[in-house]
Amino acid sequence: TLGALAELESAFGDDDMLALAARFEKGRLSARDCVKIIAAGLRGAGCAVTDDEVALMRVNGGAAEYVDIVARLLNATFGGDDQQAGAATVREDGGETRAPFAGRA
Repeated sequence: TLGALAELESAFGDDDMLALAARFEKGRLSARDCVKIIAAGLRGAGCAVTDDEVALMRVNGGAAEYVDIVARLLNATFGGDDQQAGAATVREDGGETRAPFAGRA
């Protein structure tokens, strides 16, 4: 929701949605950042939950699953090509890179 975006702007100290999106495109988030994002998403969906309550939540799949939840929330919020989510790009040196926050389809 727009309210959840405003909450994240405030939480991360960003001036606008573009600055917030640029922050997330860097692909580097702490566990605290993930708590804030998941909590804002849950509150935006109508759940009355605090950041502290989210920090105590457990999911099957451990840390990777939390990252997937955050990826899905960011993709839902800022858009993206769902068919390209998680798609590997071959670099000139033959290695692969993956888009940050691609999530699982």
